[in-house]
Amino acid sequence: MIEVRLPSHLRTLAQISGPVHLEVDGPVTQRTLLDALEARYPVLSGTIRDRDTQRRRAFLRFFGGQQDLSHLPPDAELPNAVAEGQEAFVIIGAMAGG
Repeated sequence: MIEVRLPSHLRTLAQISGPVHLEVDGPVTQRTLLDALEARYPVLSGTIRDRDTQRRRAFLRFFGGQQDLSHLPPDAELPNAVAEGQEAFVIIGAMAGG
């Protein structure tokens, strides 16, 4: 099981109270993990990545095993610690302002 931690605004939108645990078939990549997340919570479709381009939204970052995974290609395999459920895949909403 892979643990996914979402920022509070996405948890509220999907009516989730804590981390999400997902099974992913095949290689664990950002694409397969986010596909599984959106399949389970369709309301999140288009909120984490653009519906058309499938690119990560600008104000969201991905972390796992204390590594910034935000700029990895969508089909690159995630670190073993994340794929094996030892570390969470964390989605963080960036702060912006002046």
